[in-house]
Amino acid sequence: MSLIQLTIKGISYSQTQSGAYALVLSEMEGTRTLPIIIGAFEAQSIAIALETEIRPPRPLTHDLFKTFSDRFSVKVKEVIIHKLVDGVFFSSLVCEKDGVEEILDARTSDAIAIAVRFQAPIYTYENILEKAGIFLKIEEEFGVEDTLESEEDSLDLDALIIKKEASFSAVSLKELHEQLDSAVSDENYELAAKIRDEISKRS
Repeated sequence: MSLIQLTIKGISYSQTQSGAYALVLSEMEGTRTLPIIIGAFEAQSIAIALETEIRPPRPLTHDLFKTFSDRFSVKVKEVIIHKLVDGVFFSSLVCEKDGVEEILDARTSDAIAIAVRFQAPIYTYENILEKAGIFLKIEEEFGVEDTLESEEDSLDLDALIIKKEASFSAVSLKELHEQLDSAVSDENYELAAKIRDEISKRS
């Protein structure tokens, strides 16, 4: 059965499961999408790996896996989402060391967080896309944006975020860079992402 390559469309706060996020994958050559519910830690890990300007002061678990693999010459070649049972996706890491290939079982959220760090392709099978893939406009259904920023479910939090963003307008570019460094040092990656966006607007 042929493999279908997927790309990460975005990550959004889940409207149906408290504390969970929807990771949305889309096929490279098509319009179907594969929404996968993942935890907050995995969502943060994937988002940080996709960012180029935010680097945590201490390595996250998936960063440690990458460092460990590099040190011992293990390469992650690809990730395959190979099974779907009762709404749960099962994935494999296809690894290689000294020309010998090994396949390891992994949670899909972990597998994708690792794939991003290795710049490894993500695949699934046609039967899984047929079963779980959906045709829809992701932006309308999940509120997912290509910027990979999660939307908040609470009106109070929305108001707070709007207030924070409005306050950035009075801050100089130099101060924004200082606030960005501070937010990363404090491991407040949500605030760091918003400051980064404000800096990008002014560039």
